[in-house]
Amino acid sequence: MHNSARLIFATQFYPPDPSTTAVYLGKIADTLAVDSQVVVISATPNSDLLRADPHSNPAVIEIKTWNPRKSALVQRAAAVCLLAARMFFSVLKRATSNDVVFCITTPFTLPYTVFLAAKLRGATTLLLIHDLYPEALEVAGLIQSKSFAARLIRFANTILFRGLDAIVVIGRDVPPLILKYPGVKPDKLHIIPNWPLIPIGYRKVEPSNRFRAPGASKFIVGLSGNLGFTHSPATVFEAAKLLQSERDIHFILSGWGVGWKDLNDLFAREKLTNVTILSPVPEDELIEFLSAADLWIIPYRRNVAGVSIPSRLYNLLAVGRPVVVASEANSEGALVLREQAIGWVVPPEDPVELARAIQEAARDRKATTEKGIRAADVAHKYREEAALALYRSVVSDVKHTRMGEP
Repeated sequence: MHNSARLIFATQFYPPDPSTTAVYLGKIADTLAVDSQVVVISATPNSDLLRADPHSNPAVIEIKTWNPRKSALVQRAAAVCLLAARMFFSVLKRATSNDVVFCITTPFTLPYTVFLAAKLRGATTLLLIHDLYPEALEVAGLIQSKSFAARLIRFANTILFRGLDAIVVIGRDVPPLILKYPGVKPDKLHIIPNWPLIPIGYRKVEPSNRFRAPGASKFIVGLSGNLGFTHSPATVFEAAKLLQSERDIHFILSGWGVGWKDLNDLFAREKLTNVTILSPVPEDELIEFLSAADLWIIPYRRNVAGVSIPSRLYNLLAVGRPVVVASEANSEGALVLREQAIGWVVPPEDPVELARAIQEAARDRKATTEKGIRAADVAHKYREEAALALYRSVVSDVKHTRMGEP
């Protein structure tokens, strides 16, 4: 039975948007609707059509937004500011002192205006951090760490993090960065990892898998998903160049995002015979595609620990594949791989070390397969049900704390 406190969800992405962010948020909202009336304020086109019934829970209110292409940085900056302003007025119009306002750091401008609107209404506030700013902008090379923009964001973060009632982070590498801000108490932070979005279970490498053609017997190395500003696709390409003489190793690459433009440009200039670039794989073919490779790569730029979440890692574990993560040793992905002995961790932006790890995996296929079998077992630790139960617990705790209950 729902109590009188509503949960107001402020997010740019929500189903039917196909992004992993939208899928996760849709599941979180549906789960929290078990205990509360949930109102989702979404900037995803047609998201309100899924909840046309005004008595549905969650109820979805769609606000219009502008979506320029990702490479148009000036237009995108204007768009995220416009979205933040519209979300401010939407939350301000609807929130009350009884409500919990739940926001996510996508785009990075959103939490500041949503937090301000919630505080003006006296609502409880909860933030889900997927990417940490200004660090993500610094890693991407869009701003300098000592620039006015970076200092301004850090000043705003000090106010934001101190004033929030709860902060949810995805990995263990995030709290040390948050706790650098003065006045932020550790008990305000909650770690809730993401989970696989496909069924968990080891899949054997099948030579008949069509994504392995034409080198079905070769050792296949894969790269997939959204490559954003925090990723380094050039590192993978350079590693492939170093491994051209290894006739038994082949790369299959498929995905989207700004990083894939870089990859396609590199491939257009120098067509490597050991690399195949595919169009983005449809969702209904994802399991077959992820099962096609013997080894997967997640290539980050330098200084990414605590800055960008490793969402794709959980799907790779779910199909039973070992992973090479190129990142600092204290990143969440690196910690998981080393603790569970299910992959390799190499320095970021270091194609020589990446190539070395791939060679090691290819030369001992039996040991690599065993890592993959363990990876599928490890994936059970990141079950959807467990993560969603933690979200319910965090929201319940902030409600009770606000009401002065033990």
